[in-house]
Amino acid sequence: MLDIKFVRENPEAVKENIKKKFQDAKLPLVDKAIDLDARSRAAITEASELRANRNKLSKSIGALMAQGKKDEAEEVKAQVKAQAERLAELEKLEGELEAELREVMLTIPNMIDPSVPIGKDDSENVERERFGEPVVPDFEIPYHTEIMERFSGIDLDSARRVAGNGFYYLMGDIARLHSAVLAYARDFMINKGFTYVIPPFMMHGAVVQGVMSFPEMDAMMYKIEGEDLYLIGTSEHTMIGRFVDQTIPEEQLPVTLTSYSPCFRKEKGAHGIEERGVYRIHQFEKQEMIVVCRPEESMEWYEKMWRYSVELFRSLDIPVRQLECCSGDLADLKVKSCDIEAWSPRQKKYFEVCSCSNLGDAQARRLRIRVNGADGKKYLAHTLNNTVVAPPRMLIALLENNLQADGSVRIPEALRPYMGGKTEIR
Repeated sequence: MLDIKFVRENPEAVKENIKKKFQDAKLPLVDKAIDLDARSRAAITEASELRANRNKLSKSIGALMAQGKKDEAEEVKAQVKAQAERLAELEKLEGELEAELREVMLTIPNMIDPSVPIGKDDSENVERERFGEPVVPDFEIPYHTEIMERFSGIDLDSARRVAGNGFYYLMGDIARLHSAVLAYARDFMINKGFTYVIPPFMMHGAVVQGVMSFPEMDAMMYKIEGEDLYLIGTSEHTMIGRFVDQTIPEEQLPVTLTSYSPCFRKEKGAHGIEERGVYRIHQFEKQEMIVVCRPEESMEWYEKMWRYSVELFRSLDIPVRQLECCSGDLADLKVKSCDIEAWSPRQKKYFEVCSCSNLGDAQARRLRIRVNGADGKKYLAHTLNNTVVAPPRMLIALLENNLQADGSVRIPEALRPYMGGKTEIR
């Protein structure tokens, strides 16, 4: 969410930013926000003047009564009453205007970084760099569920009977590999200096609105019926929510956290849910990294974070590339974002496994996360998040890139301590 003062002083820049995101339908919201803000400030000014005048008149009533000027005192009382009624109207108007202005401001997208490529949708995202050599072996790579089924490692049919499409049972060595990846990712981030956290897996609606835009919320979140609780779609949400209404001493920044959680997503929209496969599902587990920092440090952290993902995937012998998200593919709160995509030898192309985002002060403004500066002045923090790993999607890349001609799967050296020393699964 932008600062209304910024919108008031830079309306054309805000409109140009909306055009860059190809959301022209939102252009009238800029003028609407400025109008609501002007009316709100006028109401606040009038109310302040009325309060000051009412206090002055109230004091004069006692003096007039003491002087025996009862009629004049009654006239002043009538003025005070009239002003009290008007003040009540203004206070009600202030609340209404504030609520309407907030709703509009929540809908106006954040300002994107000048380095973001301009494009309408994800088809115009830009490849920036590749890491590792993509290899297509001289033997056939089966579909990932077929690889898992060879090890009796997945049961989609039973899961479908129990919960429907988009769910799965993982078993045996495949389930163990899933847990090994998460444990390795956890320790990888701890060794980078991040603090390990297990957060709540549900959150209040006010926190949901603080961490994501309305379209994202509608497409992703499961609501608990009859309660003000939502299942998290990613642990980033409750991790950032942890700082709601807090003022962080500047010397404690940056806050670097890595969190484990299950994630629950409706996956509404064009992609749907596959009958076979675990690429797009309703429930999965994820290791996340979150940074809360000073504004001048956020781009430096953005670079570090996506490179951590590259380092982790390369340590598991998986080729990856960095794909920078274009303006039209950025969610409304994001300043800059990129995907890390893993190589699929079966499909002979890359697919998304991580998403790194710098949200500037958007989440901090919505959730009132402030920093107490060394000079005593308070300012809004910047927040960032990135996927460390999200199996079972990560398993697709791991299995395909480590499948051997005889059907066995080589376990990368970094994972072997988490697999009881096994070098392969058969």
